[in-house]
Amino acid sequence: MKIITLLAVSVVAILVSNTVAAKLPDGSKNSPLRVLMVPADTGTNNIIQDYKPVFDGITKYYGIHFDIKAGNSYAAVVEGMCNDRADIAWFGASSYGEAYDRCGVDLLAVDVKKGNSSYYSGIFVKKGSGIKNISDLKGRSVAFGSTSSTSSFNFPVAMVLAAGVDPVKDLKKVIVAGSHSASLAALAEGKVDAAAASYNSFGKAVNKGAIDPSKFKALAKSQPIPNPPLAMNKGLNALLKVRLKEAFGTIHTKMESSKIRGYGGKRVDRYDTNFDESKIFDALAKLGAVTKQVKEDMITKAGQR
Repeated sequence: MKIITLLAVSVVAILVSNTVAAKLPDGSKNSPLRVLMVPADTGTNNIIQDYKPVFDGITKYYGIHFDIKAGNSYAAVVEGMCNDRADIAWFGASSYGEAYDRCGVDLLAVDVKKGNSSYYSGIFVKKGSGIKNISDLKGRSVAFGSTSSTSSFNFPVAMVLAAGVDPVKDLKKVIVAGSHSASLAALAEGKVDAAAASYNSFGKAVNKGAIDPSKFKALAKSQPIPNPPLAMNKGLNALLKVRLKEAFGTIHTKMESSKIRGYGGKRVDRYDTNFDESKIFDALAKLGAVTKQVKEDMITKAGQR
């Protein structure tokens, strides 16, 4: 009787799994995989154009079709994946962790440049401000990006807390700017004493003339953070997942190197489809002090609700 029951449960599980997979696109021309990207400072149109050559190349060489869109927010991309409105998503490390905890996702790839698959978060200040270390931020004002952003919010807040600074009680003012560029803009415009953003975003702001490197400097630098991961919906067909990994893992051998782009539109060498997922979770483990309550209290302090 137990054997029959177990068999029945197994059959039902398989049928349910197949039903879920059957509802998702198969990557054919008439049923393209829906791709959602977390917002980047390059803007919605640019982020799509940055990645389109890679996805077009995979369509050309591997026959897998895509419909690419940029999410309005980090949270929207997590929602899209967990509500089966996305089949592939480009997350930040923190939003990847959120999606993994909520609905489960499968890691597809992480981009690689010069053998490196990591980047850095930082806190930036004006030179001559008298701010020499994080503890000097007490009584000062600081701008952060989106609360779902790994490098413009979560890691900077973790660094602030680790230095013994309570971002709610000890900071004079908090701005939750919503993006790396907006956070840095608040600093450049003199609205805050410090700003949180990735080193990549700081470099872009310098290149665009939005930040004068002779006037601003890095106050603190995070540990290496795994590059924003590309993930797959767990409900996708298993064989399709294998095809996607093969495609992303070898597309650099078939296309012009200038068309291989990573998060934020940066040129990269290739995609690592065998990246050790534990490295993402090891990095996220450093963010334990940045609780939901801390985020809510900071939003309240910022006067955004």
